[in-house]
Amino acid sequence: MAGVAPPAHAVSPSEPAAPAAGRRPHYTANRAPLRPEPFLRLPPGSVTPKGWLRTQLDLQLDGLNGRMPEVSDYLDPKTSGWSVPANDGWEELPYWLRGFGDLGYVTQDARVLELTRAWIDRILATRQSDGFFGPARLRTSLNGGPDFWPHMPVLDALRTWHEFSGDDRVVPTLSGWLKYLHTQPGTLFGQGWGAARVGDTIDTAYWLYNRTGEDWLLDLVRTMHTHSADYTHSIPTWHNVNLAQGFREPAQYGVLAGDDSFLAATRRVHDTVMNAYGQFPGGGFAADENARPGYHDPRQGFETCGIVEFMHSHQLLTRMTGDTVWADRCEDLALNLLPAALDPLQKGTHYVTAANSIQLDNVAKKHGQFNNSFAMQAYMPGIHQYRCCPHNYGMGWPYYAEEMWLASLDGGLCASLYGESSVRAKVGDGTTVTVAERTEYPFGDTVTFQVATPRPVSFRFYLRVPGWCERPSVRLGGRPVDVRRSGGHLVVDRRWHDGDQIVLHLPMRTTVRTWGANEDSVSVDHGPLAYSLRIEEKWQRSGGSDAWPEYEVRPGSPWNVALDLDPRDPARSLVVERTRARAANPFTQDGTPVRLRARGRRLPGWTADDQNVLAPLQQSPARTTQPVEQLTLIPAAAARLRITSFPVADASAKAREWAAVTASFSGVDSPQALLMNAAAEPSGSYDQSVPRFTWWDRTGTEEWVQYAYAEPVHVGAVSVYWYDDTGHGACRVPASWRLEYRAPDGSWQSAGADADHGTAVDRFNRLSFPAVTTTALRITAQLETGFSGGLLAWRTEP
Repeated sequence: MAGVAPPAHAVSPSEPAAPAAGRRPHYTANRAPLRPEPFLRLPPGSVTPKGWLRTQLDLQLDGLNGRMPEVSDYLDPKTSGWSVPANDGWEELPYWLRGFGDLGYVTQDARVLELTRAWIDRILATRQSDGFFGPARLRTSLNGGPDFWPHMPVLDALRTWHEFSGDDRVVPTLSGWLKYLHTQPGTLFGQGWGAARVGDTIDTAYWLYNRTGEDWLLDLVRTMHTHSADYTHSIPTWHNVNLAQGFREPAQYGVLAGDDSFLAATRRVHDTVMNAYGQFPGGGFAADENARPGYHDPRQGFETCGIVEFMHSHQLLTRMTGDTVWADRCEDLALNLLPAALDPLQKGTHYVTAANSIQLDNVAKKHGQFNNSFAMQAYMPGIHQYRCCPHNYGMGWPYYAEEMWLASLDGGLCASLYGESSVRAKVGDGTTVTVAERTEYPFGDTVTFQVATPRPVSFRFYLRVPGWCERPSVRLGGRPVDVRRSGGHLVVDRRWHDGDQIVLHLPMRTTVRTWGANEDSVSVDHGPLAYSLRIEEKWQRSGGSDAWPEYEVRPGSPWNVALDLDPRDPARSLVVERTRARAANPFTQDGTPVRLRARGRRLPGWTADDQNVLAPLQQSPARTTQPVEQLTLIPAAAARLRITSFPVADASAKAREWAAVTASFSGVDSPQALLMNAAAEPSGSYDQSVPRFTWWDRTGTEEWVQYAYAEPVHVGAVSVYWYDDTGHGACRVPASWRLEYRAPDGSWQSAGADADHGTAVDRFNRLSFPAVTTTALRITAQLETGFSGGLLAWRTEP
């Protein structure tokens, strides 16, 4: 199937939108005029995770999030503004506490619960008479007014603490804070990070309204929506975390507005972003800070903050809409991307994780390969290097555990995200039941549920059918059972007895997806898991301490391979194998219980640049006559070095010969931009929407850029689009240039010496010549005196 992200409305919302006669929710639901939500959050502590998920949480307990006070100076209660208001404080402690508290609720770890209580006590003690709390400097830190963004994660932390503990100080504190916001001018909500993330505060306002019924809270929501970043009619930001949080705001406002167009706006923003920048497996999108035109290749990373925030948004939308596609998307991120953002012991994280990445080093990339020029790929605590991500990643697994099970509005129960666990919840007439879930999912396709109840009770049991599963089945006591299809759920509606056992079968199949927007590259899935090439990982300690080491990871085996697939049935080329691994952590190369065998060929034309960043994908099928090799693919989440979007191999002459690009000099711009622009049509020589290659800051010199091929190519013309930033910078078209090709004896020979070597701006300059067969082409340019130069695109023709 094509690799276009499915639209959010791919399935109908699950019923019921309102309780059926005689059925009612047992947990806090939306008050009128808020629209009812089909599914409700269970109180923290209701779900007990087990199996591999419990292992991830145990690693977190002893890892960076669980031990953050040992390494982060932002969490010192003597200096933090969240305990001493006269001191500074911003997002770091709120980020950490949000995930840390929920880690305690799902693991029941006494140390974590005690420290959570201590920080809640400190924060609540900072409350002022006007409702403000926390660092006093935040009152005036944003253009002379309050910066309310850092409070958003604190609001989440306070809410879940209240739900877990019943602490009666929380509701007055939240009410006081929101009243403080209500007194501010509406323009406040259009400033700073908070403007793009206001949906977080809307969620808190609804939470409080459902408990107090105070109408002014709804007026505050209307004010925030009116003045904040407008996702309803536009995409106001391309910052990855802003998008991961902010795209859901219209849908959240629609809960109050009662207008379906707002949910449609959220779908539009999501689909627009993913169709432009999310064209590779794993559920993220290309935004190694900001999503940028031209930079949509799977080598571009997705920030760790973006991963967990996107997961959280999908969880909210799952409950809000009942549409299982959002749970599918959350699962995609959790099972294919999140583990690779952390080292296997969770002692460190990195800033960005990419679908294709072949070296994780602590070296800044200076050629514009990524949006940030600072080093952001090595694993480390990164308290000051990455800052936000180490503090924020902690909500990923605890929130996932809590959202595995949901209450339904009709008094039932929903298994939303599958994994070994148990849940204790009120259902039906208010009877408290326990449901134990046994499964190897996502590494196995059977999920078994056993009900424990003190007396027979009638309720609806909702079972999510993942979008990839075509033929799910349900058996009760070993026999087929009647089920009703409700949107993306199977619903078993019956009177349940102690010991009843339901077996859900989700047959997994191997599929190959083609990503047309990324040069017809392909990815491999088996069930919910995407698969990556197994690359030998050479871990090297690069710094840190024995307790908190920092690591770089380099490849110890070839990575530049193309898959050799049966063109009639690509999946037939892949064989599923079960391993003997019994490790509790399946997100490691040696611990994964399943892998795939594949065939492939080396692709010599796919190279890395001089800073060990792999070249962007070129068009598939890729020509290679290298011998067929047996390849091992492992779940992408178990691969820290990763090739997950593959070229397709073809030995025939009709396939595309890939070029390796080098240059005499590359400073701030990479010559690989010429590969990224293979099909670009620049709007002019100063087009800033496409990547560029320049020789900056060389001026007045003779410079070259070269295409090299693993096997000879036939070329009879080239077209060159020069970069020129007259009026803006110091790049101009060259004074002159020449085209050369590599002869069989290795010498460079002139091509088209007598033809016009055009230097016109704002168009392609085409040079034709008697066709040559060669393994390399080179453009040599004489730069204007005092100026540099460069290219936006360079095409070759037979």
